Amino acid sequence: MKKLLLSASLLCSLQFYSQEKTTELNCYNKWAAKFEDRGAEDVKDGVYEDVIITNRQGSKATCHNGKAEVKSGKVIRFYILLSDGSHEEVKKTWKNKSNENVTVVGGISKSMITVHGELINILWPNKIKPKKAKPTTAPEPTDD
Repeated sequence: MKKLLLSASLLCSLQFYSQEKTTELNCYNKWAAKFEDRGAEDVKDGVYEDVIITNRQGSKATCHNGKAEVKSGKVIRFYILLSDGSHEEVKKTWKNKSNENVTVVGGISKSMITVHGELINILWPNKIKPKKAKPTTAPEPTDD
């Protein structure tokens, strides 16, 4: 009986440990952390052909290259880059008109929500500020 209880508790602890290790950051979380850490320059009006379109549902995310048009500080339309070099406009059925008046803050667009619960964001990776310089370490004193 002791062996059975010991093996059952060991199995449960191994299962708990393996579940903790499987938690990984998805592509959106990795980019969002970088934007949060460094900050980003303002996104001005224009057409940007170097954006990343993220699509999240639950803990899963996909990130695609694309282009986006910004006018009056708001995202007007956006496209995913296809393997043949062409672009396809992202057209979804949006929940509560979440695709309207989409502003860009800190290099990331406001989240747009589809009726299927997908969260869509547009990222401007070329607007990320450069790494900050690290402080230099002073030398140790000498006996001169």
